[in-house]
Amino acid sequence: MALSTPLGWAQSEAPVNSELNGSLMYELLISEISASNGDANSAYQLMLDAAQKSRSEQLFERAVEIALRARAGDSALQAAQSWARATPASKDAYRYLLQILIGLNKLPETVEPIKRQLAGLATADRLEAIKLVPRYFVRASDKALATKAVEQALAPELTLSTTGPAAYAAIGSMRVLSGDGPGALEAAKKGAALNPKAEEPIELALALMESRLPGAEELIRQRLRAGASPEMHMAFIRKLLDAQRFVDARAQALQLTAATPEFADGWLVQGSLLLQDKQNLDAQSALEKYVALKSVGAKQSDKLTDRGLTQAYLLLAQIAEQDKRLDVAERYLSLIINPQDTLRVQSHRAAILARQGKLEAGRALIRAVPEDEPDDARAKINAEVQLLRDNKQFSLVYEVLQEAVKSSPGDVDLQYDLAMAAEKLDKIAEMETLLRQVIANKPDYHQAYNALGYSLADRKIRLSEARELIQKALAFAPEDPFIQDSLGWVEYRSGNLAQAQQILQSAYQSRPDPEIAAHLGEVLWSLGQQAQARTVWQQGVAQNPDNETLRETMRRLGTQ
Repeated sequence: MALSTPLGWAQSEAPVNSELNGSLMYELLISEISASNGDANSAYQLMLDAAQKSRSEQLFERAVEIALRARAGDSALQAAQSWARATPASKDAYRYLLQILIGLNKLPETVEPIKRQLAGLATADRLEAIKLVPRYFVRASDKALATKAVEQALAPELTLSTTGPAAYAAIGSMRVLSGDGPGALEAAKKGAALNPKAEEPIELALALMESRLPGAEELIRQRLRAGASPEMHMAFIRKLLDAQRFVDARAQALQLTAATPEFADGWLVQGSLLLQDKQNLDAQSALEKYVALKSVGAKQSDKLTDRGLTQAYLLLAQIAEQDKRLDVAERYLSLIINPQDTLRVQSHRAAILARQGKLEAGRALIRAVPEDEPDDARAKINAEVQLLRDNKQFSLVYEVLQEAVKSSPGDVDLQYDLAMAAEKLDKIAEMETLLRQVIANKPDYHQAYNALGYSLADRKIRLSEARELIQKALAFAPEDPFIQDSLGWVEYRSGNLAQAQQILQSAYQSRPDPEIAAHLGEVLWSLGQQAQARTVWQQGVAQNPDNETLRETMRRLGTQ
């Protein structure tokens, strides 16, 4: 006979054949009536009895659900255990059992269910199951005890080259959860040693890069030297980009495209980084290779919605615009018709209009973009402000941001942007007030600490406070070369020339930016190293001849 949906159940799928007889159907009916009347204990007992008699996974799940809703954890555990015994191969039974044991903080009791589940799986399925194990314990109250349980459960896998690396990676993930970074790195190394071609230990090492464990990056580099998939190489590049290690990221992108020139994404990243470094010709070549690779065999509809192609066309348009080939820029923009990219495209068109002396027409173009999503209005403000900044209309930037802050007084990003606009207009007191408001509203907003500290250092006032603010910013973003630049500048203003030189050279090596070049060159000049200073400044001018800080520094020191 067919089993219909019991009272109170959602009809989510077609009925299935069942061996339930009339007696069991009656028992189910009474169970659901009891649940509706608030008698959870009777409902649970009847449902569990029916599940045990029928061995139905649906009924076991319903019994667990009734117990959980009644906050009867022990009863839910009893039902899940009975379910697992009745259907040992059931993934759902295993999942419920683990979640309930963890919720009841019975962590040592999770060991045997994990072992039993893995033992019954083929190698491919066992690998997938091992990877999922740490997710169950994310909410465990005692992470150290949870880690110990996982280590015991996965111990039988650790000598197998097939599943051992994944097991070590799962154990390492648990150690990360318990705050044991070095232990996690040790697990990654053991997994990689067990099978050098396994990807799971390297994926763990990629995650550990955020903990700034040097051994994690070296493990990744070893794997890359020995040969790795381009996707893994790309994952490493993204980690370097996240850490703002742009020089290292560019070097890795060059290696990736040299090793696997058919891997399109490598060319996109390489082109983006080269453009960032003002190497327009090489950037254009890399981006054109990306477009060519992505276009081979692709349907026109797919090309129109491909996010990577959109990014490439935008960057190519930017290059053409910078090279004053405005018709070429417009041609690239015309290839993008995805509605999600309307604002980005119109922003580029606005920049082209501004270069033709039609700034107000460009602003109108941005303001006319439809607002289909809640964040669209904010994005339009950002686009208009950037257009005005690029055209040095700082008074208009200030006016636009003032109105935006009035409309959204709790938006710390807008407050920060307004502070930077006030600084451009020499409204220093207002800038400091706004930055302190940002810090008060969002104490981890490291850009505000850095901006305020740099402003004090640049004016050569309250240098101890400036250093303290910048060091606070570095605590949040230790790899940020621009914050390192600020620290170097405050040391220079404090008369610590050797320390300033060391900090600024490190920052410039990480990010050869014209602003950092201006500061490093001035320190070198003050140390009597005029030739080296000129070399650094020339490098900065080559990247951006219009950088105001660099030009002002060179004029002030009589080198321009």
